[in-house]
Amino acid sequence: MPVQEGFIDVTGGRVWYQVHNPHATQTPVVILHGGPGSSHYSLSVLDVLADDRPVIFYDQLGCGKSDRPKDTSLWHIDRFVKELGQIKKALNLKEFDILGHSWGTTLAAAYYLSSPDGVRKIIFSSPCLSAPKWAEDQAKNREKLPVDVQITLKTNEKFGTTNSQEYKKATEAFNKHFVCRIERDPDETKKSKQYKNTEIYNLMWGPSEFHVTGNLKDFDCTDQLKDITIPTLFMCGRYDEATPASTAYFGSLAPNSKFHVFENSAHMAYIEEPEEYVRVVNDFLNE
Repeated sequence: MPVQEGFIDVTGGRVWYQVHNPHATQTPVVILHGGPGSSHYSLSVLDVLADDRPVIFYDQLGCGKSDRPKDTSLWHIDRFVKELGQIKKALNLKEFDILGHSWGTTLAAAYYLSSPDGVRKIIFSSPCLSAPKWAEDQAKNREKLPVDVQITLKTNEKFGTTNSQEYKKATEAFNKHFVCRIERDPDETKKSKQYKNTEIYNLMWGPSEFHVTGNLKDFDCTDQLKDITIPTLFMCGRYDEATPASTAYFGSLAPNSKFHVFENSAHMAYIEEPEEYVRVVNDFLNE
């Protein structure tokens, strides 16, 4: 299967992109990775979607194979929205679908609500569409962890020592419950760590998935979901930090939506249940 790749000039630098099966005739799908400051790497397993359509991956500026400028004023959602528009223009995408995962769903919603032209369908995979609601959900999730882990998290957050090894170890316990429940660390997650930019993550989100202190802490587009009238699919894992209750709630606000739960997954269903994930995505895109 042919693969096209290169770099696109965007505000602040160049982003790396890759198109699988660029000459396929069905509507292209653009994959928006999580983070902020992560990369496309773990989601690259979705290249199998290219059997039917062009699949477009890119690393957002500052991470992965893209440029890593030092200007911290670049790290805000409006620039990332503009970046996606610049990619659309450079790749001459007249019509396309979006699959966003985690922070990628934040970006997908913000992009569509400002620039809906050409977007045919959106998949909100493990969505984060309200940072306050996310923080509320994680407070409840933390109560499900062992008491000693809860104490470690609270103590380090209280004294500003979230860079400590004990805090990182406690965070790993949270991740094993709510991010990826596979016993061994999948190769995709181990290798993807080298592509991350933790500075962007800390500035925009915070020191962990569940302690939101960055410039996205007040992001909330729930009141605008009624304006997303194109077909949408909201999906998450049964044990997802993006909880089934919140994911279903977001879906209920979008007038043309579907909802799906992966029963044996947390936040990374595309790795935890890859065959089922691809089936659900293909069924939706092919409708």
